[in-house]
Parts: sequence; C-alpha cells; structure tokens
Amino acid sequence: MSFRSLAALSAALIGLALWGGGTGPRALLVGAAMAQPAPSTPASASAGPAPAPIPGCPLLVASGNPQYPPYLWRDPADDQKLVGANADLMQWLAAELGIPIETRYVGPWGRVQEEMRAGRIDLIAGAFFTLPRTEYMDYFHPAFRETRSVVWSRATAPVPYKRWSDLAGRQGVTVINNSFGVEFDNYARQSLKITQVASIEQAIQMLQRGRADYLIYEDTPAEAYATRNGGPAIRPLMPAVAHEGLFLTLSHRSRCNTPELRGRLSRAIYKLSQERVMARFVEQGFTLWRKQSAL
Repeated sequence: MSFRSLAALSAALIGLALWGGGTGPRALLVGAAMAQPAPSTPASASAGPAPAPIPGCPLLVASGNPQYPPYLWRDPADDQKLVGANADLMQWLAAELGIPIETRYVGPWGRVQEEMRAGRIDLIAGAFFTLPRTEYMDYFHPAFRETRSVVWSRATAPVPYKRWSDLAGRQGVTVINNSFGVEFDNYARQSLKITQVASIEQAIQMLQRGRADYLIYEDTPAEAYATRNGGPAIRPLMPAVAHEGLFLTLSHRSRCNTPELRGRLSRAIYKLSQERVMARFVEQGFTLWRKQSAL
C-alpha cells in the first residue's frame, strides 16, 4: 500500500472515532470543528453575578442638598426621605454595588456637610469640587452631571451684568455653604457683598422684595422654586457665573470607606458616564417635582 493510501485510511479511521461521541477530548474536537458559533449576547443584557457583600458595610446612608430640584428635595409623603434625580441615581448605584443605599434628609445643606465631615453619613449625592472639602471626603470622577450657576435679578430691575465686576457695589444673596467654583468663590470673598441665608426660598423672596439686587444660584433649581412659589418674576442673566460638575463623594470617616468600596464606586461612576442614564433620572425628577407642586 502506498504512503498516500495509508494516510487516507488513517484519516478515515480517526474521523470515525471522533464521530463516536463521548465527553472527552474527542468530543471537544468535534464541537470545535463542526458546531456553528452561537449568536453573541450584549454585555448589558446579562445582569451577571451579584457583587459579594463587603464585610462591615451592610448599608450606605446618602444625603445632599434638600433644596435642589430636580436633583434632590424632601419627599412630601415622608419628610425624612429625599427624592429626585440624585435619589434615583443612588438606587441605581445600590444595584451596581450590591449594597443598599438610603437617601435621607439630615438637615439643610450646611448640616449635610457637617454630618459628612463627622462620618455620620457615608455619601453625598451631588457636590461641587472644592479643595477644603477634600479634607473630609473623597471625590469620584467623572462628574455625573454638569450644572450652570447664574446671576438672577428681578425682571423689573435687571442688573447690567456682563462680567463679575459688574456685581461690585450691589447687594447679593445666596444660600449658606454653597460653592460656585473655586475661582468665583475667591473673587466673591474678596470683592463682592453677598449675604448668605438658610434656604433658596428665602433668597428668592429677598430678591423679589428688593432686599437684594441679585441672587447667585444654579439655574434649574432656582427656576423650579420660583415657578412653584410665584411672586414677582425673576430672570437669569448671562454669561453664567460658573459651569460646575456634580460629584459623588464618600466620607473619610465612613466605616465603609475601604479600598474595595472605593474600587466599586469608581467602576460604577465610570459605567454611569458611559451608559448616559443620568439624563433619564433628571427628566423623571422634573416630572415628579411638577406633579408634587400641582397638588
């Protein structure tokens, strides 16, 4: 028998052996050679295994500025709870982390920062970046939402505003412990006269009643409150004072502040930026605010 014939006979015998089935290497070779590839499944379609618990961290407590629609405000049905876009974000985050998150009302914005410094809350669901705040909390990048802070004036008495220096010599008002970016904060501290009050509603009323010439606050929350409360019209002036990102932060004194949790938070915030779900949460927040305001 020629060498070519022997080769052909050997190949035929091997093929018959492989087609005999079984669960060993022969069956795997058949699968590799004969099976058609299965359709791929998008990664987002599979929830994947639940994250393992983190020892000593059964629950995370979040809070934030409670006068901040559509992002956060007190729930009329439960005044110890915060609702809004950032509260929805916390629930999304809880699923990503595998750790329940409660978004609680703990007081006005100034008190929230004190609670964070003391470690009595774990997370702030939306804070601007300032250097002093890095002394007591970690920031997670990127920002989950970009915001715009503007100058507000009475529609009947607009301030001639084109640059920050146009505000010099006039009485301003804002909410205590608010930040509008490091650069503007430093300028305001040195060159402007701005009274700080406890709530955005009080600040708007001072502007409407002529006790202040202008208000510094973010455009969306100020508009939400002004529309709901009525009174003399106020309007934003351009250009904006600052464009600032809202960040998730974790208290240095949180019992849950471990490398494992920081890693999970970093990965979740990155995923959030890629999936672009925050816009949906903001729209849901607007809808809920309008619905509750109409009651």
